[in-house]
Amino acid sequence: MKNHILSALRLTLVMLVIVGIYSGIVYAGSQILPTQGNAEIISYKGQKFYANIGQDFKSPKYFHGRPSAVDYNAAGSAGSNKGPSNEEYLETVQKRIDTLKMQNPGMESVKVPIDLVTASGSGLDPDISEEGARYQVLRIAEERKIAAERIEELIRRQTEQPLLGPSKINVLKLNIALDQMN
Repeated sequence: MKNHILSALRLTLVMLVIVGIYSGIVYAGSQILPTQGNAEIISYKGQKFYANIGQDFKSPKYFHGRPSAVDYNAAGSAGSNKGPSNEEYLETVQKRIDTLKMQNPGMESVKVPIDLVTASGSGLDPDISEEGARYQVLRIAEERKIAAERIEELIRRQTEQPLLGPSKINVLKLNIALDQMN
């Protein structure tokens, strides 16, 4: 019995050291990020928004982000867990494609960017691709009575180039910048 207790205590101490070192590395790594591991909060028109969490923009005068498997509820972050062999999922994606083509006149023959019709793993991705933003330019230009070239320039200015991975655009920041154009 005494041997088992000593073995359990040694294992507990070793695991505390390993977990402690890992936690320290993760914390130190977060401190080199621009937001130091904290949420990026944007105040706009008297309201506070989290730029790290996807927002639901329904108005045709705004850029729309990725669909959310959790209706943009940050307390319930999750993906749909349905894959490309699931018929229900394929029907959902096809409905999203049809809706996007209907909402964006003039883009019927253009391939719909994948990020505009599929939810992310968390269901809360705040970013879209440059292609996803460009796909929506004609609709927004028409709604806001702004030249499409000005909106394209705004997209170029709002595009972020991360150290690793493809370029991305934060939809909340893009829509705030779009409001500030007018």
